[in-house]
Amino acid sequence: MSVADVTIRRADRADLLAVVRIERACFSDPWPYDAFERLLDEPAFLVAERAGAVVGFVVADRTPNHGRDIGHVKDLAVHPDARGEGIGRTLLRSALARLRATGVAVVRLEVREGNDPARSLYADEGFEPIRRVGGYYRDGEDALVLVVDLAAWADGNGAGGGTGSSGDDDGKSR
Repeated sequence: MSVADVTIRRADRADLLAVVRIERACFSDPWPYDAFERLLDEPAFLVAERAGAVVGFVVADRTPNHGRDIGHVKDLAVHPDARGEGIGRTLLRSALARLRATGVAVVRLEVREGNDPARSLYADEGFEPIRRVGGYYRDGEDALVLVVDLAAWADGNGAGGGTGSSGDDDGKSR
């Protein structure tokens, strides 16, 4: 299958169980159901759906930052059986486009320092590291804080920036 078989849409309450199952399949310290439930109203809480089944999701929102909101990609995951098809990249690009449409100019995220596939995806999409946060994750691993300027991202190569669209993302962002 390919990303062409996937529909990206806003998440709704009926998607939450599938989202939590994907979260648990992807992360050793998964978010609970109620965390996703609280984020349902975010315009960039999106799911990737194939043949009626949710195969991935992204959660992004606007965060106040000294009087100017910035975007924040909070979570991104693709079911292990659907990885390597570009679904994670498509979800990320869709979330960035929605944030940009709301007037957000800069988006940030945190990623595990050791998550090389996710870091590669983000670099391809124009994200740059700005700092390391020691012991950010519960298991003690450091996080890298990455940012992207959405004007530059929109002017970049392809459907939203970046230098590549190979679909080789691992589908896990945290």
